[in-house]
Amino acid sequence: MENSQLHKIFFAGSVAVIGASANETKRGYRVIETLLREKYEGKIYPVNPKLNSILGIRCYHSITEVREDIDIALITTAADTIPVILEECGKKNVKGVVIISGGFGELGAKGRQKEKEISAIAKKYNIRIIGPNTSGMISLHNKLNLVGIQDVPRGNIALLSQSGNIALHIITEAGLRSNVGFSHYVGVGNEADLKFHEYLKYFEDDPATRAIVMYVEGMREGRSFLQQAYQTTRKKPIILLKSGRSVTGMRSAGSHTGSLAGISEVSRTAFRRAGIVTIDNLDELFPVTEALSILPPIHKNRVAILADGGGHATIASDMLSDYGIEIPQLGEKTQKRLAEILPANASLKNPVDVAGGTDENPSIFADCAKIILNDPSVDGLIIVGLFGGYSIRFADKLRYMEEDAAHQMGKLVKKIGKPIILQSLYALKNTHSLGLLRYYGIPVYESLGIACKCLASLSQYGKYLNHTQKRPVHFVFNWKQRAKTECIEIIEKAKSEGRRSLLETEAKRIFFLHKAPVYEEDIAASADHAVKLAKKIGGKVVLKIVSQDILHKSDAGGVKVNLETEDEIRTAFDKIISNVKDYNPGADIKGCLVSPMSDKGVEIIIGTKIDDQFGPVIMVGLGGILVEVLKDVAFRVLPITRTSAKGMLSEIKSAPILDGVRGEQPVDKKAILDLLLVVSEIVESYPDIQEIDLNPVIARNDGISIVDARIILKEGEFKSE
Repeated sequence: MENSQLHKIFFAGSVAVIGASANETKRGYRVIETLLREKYEGKIYPVNPKLNSILGIRCYHSITEVREDIDIALITTAADTIPVILEECGKKNVKGVVIISGGFGELGAKGRQKEKEISAIAKKYNIRIIGPNTSGMISLHNKLNLVGIQDVPRGNIALLSQSGNIALHIITEAGLRSNVGFSHYVGVGNEADLKFHEYLKYFEDDPATRAIVMYVEGMREGRSFLQQAYQTTRKKPIILLKSGRSVTGMRSAGSHTGSLAGISEVSRTAFRRAGIVTIDNLDELFPVTEALSILPPIHKNRVAILADGGGHATIASDMLSDYGIEIPQLGEKTQKRLAEILPANASLKNPVDVAGGTDENPSIFADCAKIILNDPSVDGLIIVGLFGGYSIRFADKLRYMEEDAAHQMGKLVKKIGKPIILQSLYALKNTHSLGLLRYYGIPVYESLGIACKCLASLSQYGKYLNHTQKRPVHFVFNWKQRAKTECIEIIEKAKSEGRRSLLETEAKRIFFLHKAPVYEEDIAASADHAVKLAKKIGGKVVLKIVSQDILHKSDAGGVKVNLETEDEIRTAFDKIISNVKDYNPGADIKGCLVSPMSDKGVEIIIGTKIDDQFGPVIMVGLGGILVEVLKDVAFRVLPITRTSAKGMLSEIKSAPILDGVRGEQPVDKKAILDLLLVVSEIVESYPDIQEIDLNPVIARNDGISIVDARIILKEGEFKSE
C-alpha cells in the first residue's frame, strides 16, 4: 500500500493550499487553520499571489516558487484557473490534487469539455485528481483534514460521498451517538480521474479500515465498481445509499427494456449481487454502518429477542420477520435455565419477555443474554425496551446493577462471537450503562425500526459471506463463443448499410447460431411468395412486416395472425404493406416474414439494454402487450450465471404462473434459463449490441419459442472482436 499513489495522497507529508485566504469564511483559510489546530505533522504551503503570510505561515505567490517537494495540492480557485494551475503542479511533480471548484461536468457539455481538459493534463504529468466539485478529503490517521470540518472522530470507517452535507450528517451523527469513527473521508465529486472502484481497492487493503460507507448520486464506471466491490465485500462490508431511485431509465424508448429499466431495479440487484448492503433511508445509513463495522455478521439468519415488555417484543418480531429473519423457538435446556431466573409468567420460547423479572435487578438481562446466546439455534440477539434507563424509571440504586450488566454483555459478544444490538427508550439520555455498551462495541439505538434494520443487515452480510465461500472469486464469467464469424458478418453488413437495427430475420439468425429455439421462417417479397412459403410450413401462419424503419410492428399494423387459407394470406400481405406505407411512407420495406403460428403458452419477455452506470443489463418478466403496464420484471447486470437466472425468475411476482395455475401445466423453466444464458452470451460476445428485445417468447410445458426478436446496435464504428 505504501507504494500506491493513493497512499501517498492520504499520507502526504506536505500540502499546498492554492487559493489560500485570510478570510475566515473561505475554504483556503479554514483548511490551514484546521491543519494547524489538529497538529498536522507535514509541511503547509499557502499559495496566493496577493498575500505574504497566513496564520503566521509564509504565503507563496505561485506553487512554482516553493523549492521543496510537494505531495498534494488543494485547489480552491475558480474552474477557469485549474488548467494553468495543474500544469504548474505537474512541473512540481505533485502526486495528487483535490479540486474543490465546481463548474465542470455537472453543468453540461461545456463543463464536460473542461473536465476532459484537466483530465488530459493530469494524465500527462501522472497526477491523480480527487474531484472536481468535491467537498475535500480527510485522512484521520495522518491528521490531514482538507475539508475544515472540526472534531471528526477517528476510527475504522472509510466514508465516500458525493455530497458534502451528507458527509457532514454522517460525521455529526457518529460524534453524537456512537463510539466509532473514521479512517478516511473522500468527497468523490465528479470522478474526473479517481473513480469509486479505485478507492474501494485502496480501502480493501487498508489495515485502518474495517467498513466502507458510501453516498452515491452517480458513477462514471459502475461496471468496474461492481467488479471491485465483489472482491472487497469478501473482506469488508460496504454500506451504500444510492439517491435518485425515482428517476427511471426511460431514455431509450426503442425497446421495452429501455422503458422498464429503472435505476432502482438495476442498481439494487447489481449491488446485492456484489455483496453490498443497500440502504433506502438516510437515518439508517450510519447505524447500519456502525453495526457492520463493530459486530460479527450473523451467518445462519436466526436471532432471539429479549424484552422487558410484550409490545416491543411483538413489534420487533414483526419487523424482523418482514426482513426474512428466522426467530426460532429456544431449546428445552435454554428455556429451563431461563425459567430458573425469571418469574413464572415470563415468556420463554422466543421472544423472551422477562415479565417484570428485571425491575428490581436489571443485571438479570446479562444472565438471560448469556443463556440465550449459548443456545445453538441462536446466532444473534436484540434486546428491546427499558435497559439503560432503569435508574431513571425505577430507582437510582439500580444504576450500578445496569452498569454491571453492561460490562457482562460487552464481554459476552467477544467471548461467544455472536452480536448483540440494543434498543432503548433511554438511548438519548446517554446513561453510563449505555455508554459502557457502546464502549464494548454493542450499538444502542432509540428507534426499534433502525435496530431491527441493523440486525437484518448483519444477517444479509453473513448470508452473502456464506454464499461467496461456495463459488469462485471471478465476477466476470467467460462465456464460450459459438458461430461468431457469421454473427459478426451479420452485424457488419447492417453497419455498412447504415442500419442500427437488425432485420428480424438477422436477429433470429444470431439466436439460431447460438442454439436458441427459433422457428424456421423466411421473407416473402409478394403475396404469392407468402402463399408458397406458408404451404412449405404447413398449418396456420403469421405475417410480420420486415423493415429497418418499423421497430414496433403492431403499432404500424404490420402483424397478422392465424392465417390459413390462400385468400387470408394474400389479403393479409397486401393489408400489411398498405398499413405500413400509411404509417411511414418512407419506410424501406423488405417484405413480410412468414412464420408458423405458435402454440399457446405463457408469454415471456427477455431484453437487454446498456445502463449508463453499470453497462449491459438483462431483464425478464411476463411478456405481451401488458408488460409496460404491469412492469412485473426482474433485472441483473450482465453477465449472469444460471444461479442468477434462477433468482430473476423467482423475483417475478407472477412467477407462480410459470408453475401452472388453474389446471395448466407448468412451463419448461429450464428452457427459459437456457435462453437467458444465451442472451447473456450474445451480449458479451458482440460489444456492438445496444439492445435486445425478445417479446414475446412463448413458454410451454415442452419448451419455448422466440416469436419476435429485435436487436439494436450501438451508434459509431464497428467494435466486435
